[in-house]
Amino acid sequence: MRYFLEISYDGTHYHGWQRQENALSVQQVVEESLSLILRRETGITGSGRTDTGVHCEQQYFHIESEKVINGQELLYKLNSLLPPDISINSIARVQDEAHARFSALSRSYEYRITTRKNPFLKRYAHAFYKPLNVELMNEACRELPGKHDFEAFSKVKTDVENYLCDISNALWTPQNDLLIFEITANRFLRGMVRAVVGTMLELGAGKLNIDQFQQIIVDKDRRKAGSSAPAAGLFLTLVKYPEEIFVT
Repeated sequence: MRYFLEISYDGTHYHGWQRQENALSVQQVVEESLSLILRRETGITGSGRTDTGVHCEQQYFHIESEKVINGQELLYKLNSLLPPDISINSIARVQDEAHARFSALSRSYEYRITTRKNPFLKRYAHAFYKPLNVELMNEACRELPGKHDFEAFSKVKTDVENYLCDISNALWTPQNDLLIFEITANRFLRGMVRAVVGTMLELGAGKLNIDQFQQIIVDKDRRKAGSSAPAAGLFLTLVKYPEEIFVT
């Protein structure tokens, strides 16, 4: 039997989602806790991976179990054992062929910028105090939707078959002292959102024009795009699945 577990975490103290040999990851902490509770070695498969320092409001992973799992009991035990910066929000039985990564319909991210110094946001927003042309940045957002090759915004050394992503939404929204970028797509390349944000910040600050932004996408050259925005401002916020994969 297969189960989906919904997770949230503060990524400040972790080297991303994926288990690594010489650094602490969210996956490692969760697997060790599950293995202890279930009294067997338990591996998990996530809906994707986040980089060092990136946060997550909603992500899913799946586990296998030969026995029926009492979701409420496991939820209580896991949250009692996990550190305060990791939370399991729900546990649901799914169809055996459902896959946390490959069954996902879309993923949404937010990138949060604080436009004034705020000591309470230093872990959760990128401080950027220069004036920004948000209207121009949203004009650039209109260049993104659709299925396109986004190699210009991908980390160079990454193992993917192609750089095609189908973006359905991209928007910058001012909220008091925050400026929030929202983006949704069927998939994202490694480092893609932070590279898009970094390039748009250059655009909004007057270092690029809209024609140059368009050409960066056409040229598919990471060196021509802006530097990656810091990890602390990035949140994975939503992962959507077909309703029919869940067992009621």
